[in-house]
Amino acid sequence: MARQKNRGYQQILTPTYTARHWKMGGYIRLSREDLQKINRGLDDSNSVKNQRDILNDFHFNHAEEFESYTEYVDDGHTGTDTERESFQRLLGDVMNGKITCVVVKDLSRFARNYSDAGSLIDNLFVQMGVRFISLAEGVDSYLNPDSVNSIIVPITNVMNDQYCYQTSKKIRQVFDYKRRNGQYIGSFAPYGYIKDPKDKHQLIVDADAAEIVKRVYSMLLQGSSKRAIALYLNEHGIPSPTAYRRKKGLPVSSAVADDPMWGARMIHEILTNPIYTGDLVQGRRRVKSYKVHQIEAVPEEEWVRVPDTHEAIITHETFDKVQALLVRDTRTSPKGREVHLFSGFLKCADCGKSITRSQSGKNIYYACSTYKNRSRTACSMHSIKHNRLEAAVLFAIQYQVNTAVSYSEMITNINSAPLKKSQSHRLNDQIAAKEKELTRITRYKQSLYQDWKDGEITQQEYRDMKSDYERQAAELADVLARLNAERAELANGVDKEHPALVAFAKYQSIETLTREILTDLVDHIKVYENGNISVHFKFADEFRKIAEYIEINTTDTAEAG
Repeated sequence: MARQKNRGYQQILTPTYTARHWKMGGYIRLSREDLQKINRGLDDSNSVKNQRDILNDFHFNHAEEFESYTEYVDDGHTGTDTERESFQRLLGDVMNGKITCVVVKDLSRFARNYSDAGSLIDNLFVQMGVRFISLAEGVDSYLNPDSVNSIIVPITNVMNDQYCYQTSKKIRQVFDYKRRNGQYIGSFAPYGYIKDPKDKHQLIVDADAAEIVKRVYSMLLQGSSKRAIALYLNEHGIPSPTAYRRKKGLPVSSAVADDPMWGARMIHEILTNPIYTGDLVQGRRRVKSYKVHQIEAVPEEEWVRVPDTHEAIITHETFDKVQALLVRDTRTSPKGREVHLFSGFLKCADCGKSITRSQSGKNIYYACSTYKNRSRTACSMHSIKHNRLEAAVLFAIQYQVNTAVSYSEMITNINSAPLKKSQSHRLNDQIAAKEKELTRITRYKQSLYQDWKDGEITQQEYRDMKSDYERQAAELADVLARLNAERAELANGVDKEHPALVAFAKYQSIETLTREILTDLVDHIKVYENGNISVHFKFADEFRKIAEYIEINTTDTAEAG
């Protein structure tokens, strides 16, 4: 009966839903460009306050959906930089399950990089079951999954990406223009300078810091190592560049470590910065791209150099001396502060490797590094005692100094004569020989085509021989250009104030060796197995030309007499 009574009756079951509660993460980002617009009163729609108000209002109106709310703020960061601190913290909390819903004011706040935004929204958040909401575009991956795949999302991301590309391009163009016009564009003035209060693109000398810069250069030239200079400055209570700026109330970069102590790296940066010569050298480093915010070194030939833009602290001559010293091997003993006198100057005459210093008791000697450190069969010892080496080098320099002084006197007499000779038989003979050789090569090259057509050589032989003759002709043309330039220079005469003569003549009273003297005058010193040495001086080619000029004028005069 019960069955009949209930026959045809169908019970309707009403489904029930369990409301899901999300852990909301509100992300806020303010770029530097947004900040500049706010400061100029142009647009404050993207200010941190406005973004916070919008997200707080959304959370308040949908409080029943969320069990918690955490705010993440990146202030002053571009959207193409995924290494933003709070952004990375948000992603970490997403991975750990602390955040299950990410809410932003608009897609550009989240990321301006199209590939990064798409990858996070379409892949990571979907895999993690994370809800994504962008209020401005009406995107909600939970309530309206299709909104994520809507054409508006990729189009908006592409537009944001393109906006960043164009903005980055314009900024680079502006910076490049300012660099080439001699305007300093760094955020902070280098140690030793401050920005001119009347023009932030001009540098003026900071007298106190400039004295320290001069002392750093002077100490290196006098033989101190970079480590020793740093120790000296710390021991004398001289604040590091960062500490000095803080003490003087000057702006300090937040990216620079707050280290009150000097270190060898700081010293190196001062010693290698050409800005101290009064020349503006910028563009030595750059960001890889608007998407990859890594700093990379720029090749030196691409640096932007504008001479004489501000007052120099260091002369070009001093700067060049220091650069020459820095490329040498200037190691010291573990506890030593002074660079050894001959460090970086000695070479083995046979294997070409460095000659290194050793000490046994009070005896100091030098020996080939190949023999000492690699193999005693690869080279011999080439040993020489320090006292003997120092005396021999001092004698060689004194002799060269006397030669320079003698040359100056001869040139004075030659230049005061009514008629000066300028023809070099050596140069004339060399030029004539090279011109004859070039004529011969040209004639051979011209005959090749007929040899090929006559069947005496193959087409491939023709091409190979033609290429070889062209190479020889180009080399001869280069040699002739150099010889003719040398002959023209000789015809112009030599002045007694020639840089090569002046460089040596200023050491007329030399009695002891110093590293500064070696740096000024010596290129390198070769040590032979028998203990002999040969000193290779700087300005060697110039001295040869001067000697030839003197020989031409004195020999012809003597013959005429």
